[in-house]
Amino acid sequence: MEFKTRLLKEICEIAGAPGYEQRIRELVIKEVSPLVDEVKVNNMGNVYAIKKGKDSTKKVMVGAHMDEIGFIVTHIDDQGFVRFHTLGGFDPKTLTAQRVIIHGKEDIIGVMGSKPIHVMSAEEKQKNPKTTDYFIDLGRPKEEVEKIVSVGDPITRFSELIEMGDCVNCKSIDNRVSVFILIETLRALKEQEIPYDLYGVFTVQEEVGIRGANVSAMDIQPDFGIGLDTTIAYDLPGAQAHEQITKLGKGTAIKIMDASTICDYRMVDFMKKQAAKFNIAWQAEILPAGGTDTAGIQRMNDGGSIAGAISIPTRHLHQVIEMAHKKDILASIELLEKCVLEINEYDWSY
Repeated sequence: MEFKTRLLKEICEIAGAPGYEQRIRELVIKEVSPLVDEVKVNNMGNVYAIKKGKDSTKKVMVGAHMDEIGFIVTHIDDQGFVRFHTLGGFDPKTLTAQRVIIHGKEDIIGVMGSKPIHVMSAEEKQKNPKTTDYFIDLGRPKEEVEKIVSVGDPITRFSELIEMGDCVNCKSIDNRVSVFILIETLRALKEQEIPYDLYGVFTVQEEVGIRGANVSAMDIQPDFGIGLDTTIAYDLPGAQAHEQITKLGKGTAIKIMDASTICDYRMVDFMKKQAAKFNIAWQAEILPAGGTDTAGIQRMNDGGSIAGAISIPTRHLHQVIEMAHKKDILASIELLEKCVLEINEYDWSY
């Protein structure tokens, strides 16, 4: 399978903070429209890419969130420096001197500023930084800033996708890599007959509380659910074996549980058997903290859905840049495709 680096680059680099997913939504709609039978957008802005199956009495929902962690403008001070609030979780120590884009009347690049270490007290040097220690420097006086920037404007990170060996490195790998995986799976399924109706759902506002997935699951009422999201690859210096969660390059991850979901044991077993049948490299994922759209897909439904998740091992999660391995991404596409194609062949009884 060809790895479409150019498409992944476009998907990762485009802006889409929680609640401000307009640009990434337009790109998704453009990509999926030729691949499915119907495309819909609900009131919240979730995109439904619907492919009809042989049996329309059952529905499969696959969710991948479009939003990325970001910020929102809260104040412009008398010197033109911008204060902000986070949209999603950040590791504050990674923000120092990083470039960001404020999406005001036009896009404007700024830099995260903080108190210089040269003038910090000994006590200040020992403290871990907080997001409130930072401001955004646009290099302009207040009157010029206010011509472009307003309170409420979204802010995203500035980063270009690059290849590093067999890895890809960029902002927003979480969760744009899953957007890429879902698009490429729909492409692989385009000319194939599937057993049940498939709803590929590109959700909004996951990073601030799984909001889009909750609404979509209530709307669709899926029988089966699969979440697509990144997970921690803590295969780094100093990590103990039991802390690693997953490793880069060792295959896609089949989620067993995270802090918000215990995946249905039947779906876990089904995914493992599909991986074995088609010789797809995989690893088990138990994530002690954090959650994904899988929780909403599983629970926000009359009677719930039989739900599980395919996770993409990722280093440096919720930092300025993130990294994933091409082999793991391709394995995730293949596993999702095989699960959708043969979901009717498994015995789902208790």
